[in-house]
Amino acid sequence: MKNLQPTAEPHDVNADFRGGGRSVEYLDQINKASIVALAEARIVSPDVASRIAAGVLTLIRAERDKPRQWSADYLDYEPKLLAIVGADASRLHCGRSRQDISATIARMNLRAGLLDECDALVQAREALLFLAAQHTRTIVPAYTHGVQAQPTTFAHYLLAMDGALTRSTSRLRAAYQHVNQGPLGSAALTTSSFALDRDRLAWLLGFDGLVENAYDANHFAPVDTSLEVATALGIAAVQIGQFAQDLHAQYAAPEPWMTLQRGELVGVSSIMPQKRNPAALEQLRVQSSMLLGDMQAVSLLAHNVRSGMFDYRAYDPVPSARALALFELLRKVLGGLVVDKERALAEVHADYSTATEIADALLQRADVPFRIGHHFASALTDYGRSRHLALRDIPYREAARIYEAMASQAFPLDAQAFSEVTSPEYMVFGRRGAGGPQIAEVDRMLARQREELATDLSWTHSRRAHLSLAEAQLDAAVAAIADGATASFPIVSNPETTS
Repeated sequence: MKNLQPTAEPHDVNADFRGGGRSVEYLDQINKASIVALAEARIVSPDVASRIAAGVLTLIRAERDKPRQWSADYLDYEPKLLAIVGADASRLHCGRSRQDISATIARMNLRAGLLDECDALVQAREALLFLAAQHTRTIVPAYTHGVQAQPTTFAHYLLAMDGALTRSTSRLRAAYQHVNQGPLGSAALTTSSFALDRDRLAWLLGFDGLVENAYDANHFAPVDTSLEVATALGIAAVQIGQFAQDLHAQYAAPEPWMTLQRGELVGVSSIMPQKRNPAALEQLRVQSSMLLGDMQAVSLLAHNVRSGMFDYRAYDPVPSARALALFELLRKVLGGLVVDKERALAEVHADYSTATEIADALLQRADVPFRIGHHFASALTDYGRSRHLALRDIPYREAARIYEAMASQAFPLDAQAFSEVTSPEYMVFGRRGAGGPQIAEVDRMLARQREELATDLSWTHSRRAHLSLAEAQLDAAVAAIADGATASFPIVSNPETTS
C-alpha cells in the first residue's frame, strides 16, 4: 500500500557539528573577508563585488535582532544571499569550500575560547596570590601519602598551586600560537584555480599566518590544534581537582583548620542540623572531572579516524563554557577560604612532622652522621606515639636517654637546643633552599609570580587589541566595496604590522 504520509524534510545528521560558540558571527566575518579578497584580486568585478558586499552587510543587519541561529553551514546561508543579490551571489564562494570555512570557524572559536580561558585563569590566580600574601607566616601541616609530613606555610602551598596554574596558562598561550593560523582559501584540500591571496584572507581575519599546506589546513591541523587546546585544559582540570581534594580533606577532621565561608559556597543537610557541607569544593572536583572527560572526548573523536572524515571537524571543537565556569568557581572558592592559624599550628604540634629537623640539626651542630640522627628521630617518634605524647611533650631526659642507648654517647643537644630545633617555626623559617617556605624566599616568589600574572594579562589584552584592529580594518574594507567608493579597492594595512 502506498505511504500517504508527507515526506519529512531531509535532516543533516552533522547539523550539531555546524554551530556552537560564535560560529554564525564568524561565518559573517569570513564572508566579508572573502568578498574583499575576491574584489582585490579582480576575481569578481567591482560592480558585482559591490552588490555582494552590500548583500552580506544587509543580511548581517537583518539577522542581528532575530533569535540566535545555530547553523553556520554555508549551504544554509547562500540561499539568503541569493535572494538579495541574485545569481551573482554564488561568486562569493569562488576559491573556497565548506571544508576551509569550517576549519576557519573552528580556529576562530578556539582562539576566542583561549583568550577567555586565559583571562579567567588569570583572575583565579590573582585571587590565589592575594590570599597567599596574607599567609606568608601562617604555619600549616603539609601531607604526603595522605599523612602529615612536614610543616610549611599556607602561602608556600598556594604559590605551588599558582606555579601549576601558571604553566597551564603558558600552555594555553602556546596553543594560541598554533591555533591562530589561517586555513581559508585552501578550499577542499588542494586550493583552487582562482588566484586568491590566502595571506590577505588570514590578515583580514586576524590570523598571524597560514596553515600553509592546503591538505594539512583542513584535514590534519584541525586534529592537533584541537587536541593541544584540550590537553592544556585537561591538565588544568587535573590540577584544580587535586587542589579541591586537598581542601576537601580538611573536612574529615572534627576541627578543620581550613573551611569555607558560610553562604553560597556551603550546603546544609536536610536532616542533620550540624552539617556544613563544602558544596563548592565538591562542585570544584566534579566540574574538574567533567571538564577532563570532555577533553578526553576530543581525543576519542579524532582517534583512529581517516583524514577528511567529519568526526573531528566540529565548528566549535573545544567549547569553553565548562572551563570558564570551573575557573570562575575556583576564584570564588579562593575568595571564600577561611584559615584558622591557631588550629593549623595545633595540628602541626599534634604530630611529628618536625622530626625531620632533628637529624639535620644533629649533623649540622654535632657532626652526627645523618643516618644515626634519622634512626634516633624515628625511635623518638615511636616512643612518643606509644605514650600518646606530642613531640614537644616528650621530656628532654627521655630523649637524651634514647639517644645514649642508641649511639653509646651523650646526647649532643642541650634542652634549649632540642626544643628549638623541633619547633615548627625553626623548621619552616630556617629553610635555606631556593623555593622553600622561608619568608624572604616566599616574598621573592610572590613578587615574581605577580610579574608573570601581569605578563599573562598583558598578553591577552594585546591579542584582543590585535583582533579588534583586524576586524575594524575588515569592516572598513568591505564597507568601501559595498559603497562602490573606489574602483581600485586599496589594500588596507596588515594588522600585524600596525598593532
